Amino acid sequence: MDISNSERAHVLVQALPYIKKYAGQTLVVKYGGNAMLDEELKSAVMSDIVLMQLVGINVVLVHGGGPEINTMLQKVGKESRFVGGMRYTDPETMEIVQQVLAGKVNKDLVQRLEDAGGKAIGLCGLDGSLLKADMLDENLGYVGEIREVNTQILTDAAENGYIPVVSTVAAGYHGEVFNVNADTAAARIAGELGAMKLILLTDVRGLLRDTADEESIIPVLRVSEVARLKREGVISGGMIPKIDCAADAVRRGVGRAHIIDGRIPHSILVELFTDEGIGTMLY
Repeated sequence: MDISNSERAHVLVQALPYIKKYAGQTLVVKYGGNAMLDEELKSAVMSDIVLMQLVGINVVLVHGGGPEINTMLQKVGKESRFVGGMRYTDPETMEIVQQVLAGKVNKDLVQRLEDAGGKAIGLCGLDGSLLKADMLDENLGYVGEIREVNTQILTDAAENGYIPVVSTVAAGYHGEVFNVNADTAAARIAGELGAMKLILLTDVRGLLRDTADEESIIPVLRVSEVARLKREGVISGGMIPKIDCAADAVRRGVGRAHIIDGRIPHSILVELFTDEGIGTMLY
């Protein structure tokens, strides 16, 4: 469908108040799911983030890489094992997680942002002691729970015009390296930075009142309503950790947390720069 010049102008006029509102603010985007696998979606996310940077928003991109980790484990003949929905991480698996996340995936995203016209720098939790963690649960192996975030390295990068791209590998206090859930890390980083927004890109439209009905989306949710909706079974399954991360970010002082559909091209821009927005917003 062709868009006329007047329609383009209308879009820009609608976006202007939001551009003013977000200029100079920090937004944390957690990137994962299908948006990381589909080439068209990947390009759309990268261009969205570069546009955000160009209009004066300080963006921190936090990423996972589960499918790539699975692929590499298959290549070396190691079976993926999950305990309560979380990857069991023995020393050999941790080595592969570090190689894939801090190496391949992180540097690929940096290059894509640079190719899209942005300035980016790749980091993992080991760099500058960005993320310090303890073992979350012995039954999960080297899966970490974040204890400290050194935000200085992120603010320094932003002040010098770079988008920090963070892979969620964390340093232990006794020489260990831990795998950290990317949603959890993004929420914690957003809280420590005092971010205006946390945006979690997912493979669902948002929180649905009825999982069988895509139109039953709950657009706005107060953190105080979360416990009740869990009891009612509205928040269930894989949505529980997403909502918990978003709620945790808000409790830590983040202005708004958004769970949006990363399968929709330019969903970040739709959320930020239109009156209607997209997905589910927690406040």
